[in-house]
Amino acid sequence: MKTSTIQHGKKLSSFFCSLFGHHYVVSKKVTEHIKEYKCVHCQKQVTTDVSGKLSALTPQMQEINSTLEDMYRKRKSRVVHQVA
Repeated sequence: MKTSTIQHGKKLSSFFCSLFGHHYVVSKKVTEHIKEYKCVHCQKQVTTDVSGKLSALTPQMQEINSTLEDMYRKRKSRVVHQVA
């Protein structure tokens, strides 16, 4: 019985998003300019691409964002250590 309620809720959320649009919130901050977003209603995940537009968060994009986050974090820590 719970399974049908959950599936019905997903359909209702998807309908809400198709009617009114997604309500994205930041789920992860990769760098200053690149973030990952998640829809509050249907849980769809997107990220900003090179041109600054939202695109679907595919496994390939997740890997790119993870690598970019590591590089950004290392570079930022190296700059902080050089200043100090």
